[in-house]
Order: sequence, then structure tokens, then C-alpha cells
Amino acid sequence: MSDSTYTSDIQQHYAGGMRDTVAYGGRPAQVRDYIQLLKPRVMSLVVFTAVAGLVAAPGSLHPFLAAVAILCITVGAGAAGAINMWYDRDIDALMTRTRGRPLPMGRVPPEEALAFGVVLSLFSVGLMAIAVNYAAAALLAGTIFFYVFIYTLWLKRRTPQNIVIGGAAGAFPPMIGWAAVTGDVSFASIALFAIIFFWTPPHFWALALFKTGDYHKAGIPMLPNVAGRAATKRQMLLYTVLLFPIGLAPWLLGVAGVVYAGAAAVLGGLFLISAIAVLREGDEAKDKAAKRMFGYSIFYLFAIFGALMIDAAHSALFV
Repeated sequence: MSDSTYTSDIQQHYAGGMRDTVAYGGRPAQVRDYIQLLKPRVMSLVVFTAVAGLVAAPGSLHPFLAAVAILCITVGAGAAGAINMWYDRDIDALMTRTRGRPLPMGRVPPEEALAFGVVLSLFSVGLMAIAVNYAAAALLAGTIFFYVFIYTLWLKRRTPQNIVIGGAAGAFPPMIGWAAVTGDVSFASIALFAIIFFWTPPHFWALALFKTGDYHKAGIPMLPNVAGRAATKRQMLLYTVLLFPIGLAPWLLGVAGVVYAGAAAVLGGLFLISAIAVLREGDEAKDKAAKRMFGYSIFYLFAIFGALMIDAAHSALFV
């Protein structure tokens, strides 16, 4: 199926106002429902990479202000997630991975979810600007804008490149952490951005390979649905190959030392092996390699940014 044909099918899929079929259940929302709106599992990755950017940045920030900066990034990321859930409540109801969320289950009224996300967005950006600096606040505002308007509203339902372009939103947190300390953007912080940016496509496409039916049912043009499984696997390998030298960039730029370089080389090599295994896997394997790669990709991101922080602590002790 061609990209244009699939996009046309999606537009027809939503032409009947399918969003209105998701009804509010009527019971009072509970605190855990609003916490779930913030996408806490996704938020944990965001916060971790933001802390790594803050720790790796040259200079220092008062511990209280550092805590405020991380709080703002956490709240801002959660706010964007809540707005995303508000807009995607119709397709979330169709997918096994997302149909248990508060909006498809009718546990939170849609208008409350939207208001919750907007208020938290304004609060997080405003507090970052007042308490930390304008550079970090501007990056945080740009991250929320990109995730909501560029990825969620524009790209997600229109193109199989949604993850490639939209992945920029998830790549900003270490830059925000860096800017909270330095007040600027540098090549080093861009390198941290690039690690997540190039990590995102193979991470999500691995998921899409074994959730193809869900995405097709929801009308989301993920790459396996549009270009086919073989093309997706080749693209996954390409991005993983590109990620290997990019993972070493902080060391090459002098931001990190040999501790980080060694960890990045091993982690990147294992990621490459995972991508090759996915490429070689036949349909009879039922996406076992893709499932392993998806799980490893999450570990990779935690591990490489964890190595960055360990390296920074090691350098501080032995400077």
C-alpha cells in the first residue's frame, strides 16, 4: 500500500467523527487517573536524560534550582502527555496497548484532561523562566509545542515519518538540563539531543513490528504498515548504524571521558547486533528479535545516559 493511499484511508477513517464515540464514564476522576495522564513511564526516561544533561554540563547550579529545573521538565513532559492523550483518545480506545488509559476508559472528562495539560504547560514554562533561566524555559516551551502541535496534531496520523520527525520532542530534555546550568545551547548538548533523536526510530519501529495490527486498526501510518516489514527492518539498521558514532560524540567533543566512551561503544555495538538480528529474522519467529530489540532499546537509553553521569562524577572526583 502506498503512503498516499494509506493517508487517504486514514482521513476517511476519521471523517465520521469517530472521536465522539469515546464517552466519559461519569464517575469522579481519582488522583491516579491524573497521574496516568502524565505518562509516568515515558516521563521517567525524559527526567533521567534531563538529569544527565544537567550533570554533564560545565559549571554548577544551586541544588535547589537544579531540583526546580527537573521539576519543571517533569511537569512539562507530563503536560504534553496529557494533551496528547486528550487528542488521541479515539485511537487509544482501539489499541490494546493504550485502551486502558483514563480517557478511553471514561475515567476523566476530555475537557478536564485538556485543561490539566494546558495549565501544567504554562506553569512549568513560567516557573523555569522565573527560577532558572530563559534559555531553558524557551527549550521547554519548544519541546511542549513540538510534541503537541508538530507530532500529535500534524504528523502522527499523516505520515510514516511521524516518529522520525516527531522524535525531536523526546530528544530535547538533556538540552534543557544542559541549558539550565549554562544558559545556552552548545555542540555538546546538541550531541545529547542527537543520541535520542537517532535512537527513537529503531526503538519505536521495533514496537511497531509486533504491534502492526494495533496501528493498522487505529489508522496510524507506522512504517511497517506503509512500507512493509522488510523496508522497516532496513531503516532500523540504518538508524542504528548512524547512532553508533553519534553515541561516541560526547567523548569526541571532550564532554565525557574514557568511562563513557567504553560504555557507549559496547552499548552501541549490542544495539547494532540487535538490529541485525531483527533484519535476519523470518516471519515464523513471531517478532522475537523485535521484542528483544525494543526491550534493549529502553535499557540502552538509560545505560548510555547513566554512563554519562557516572563519567561526570568520576571526572569530578579525579580532576
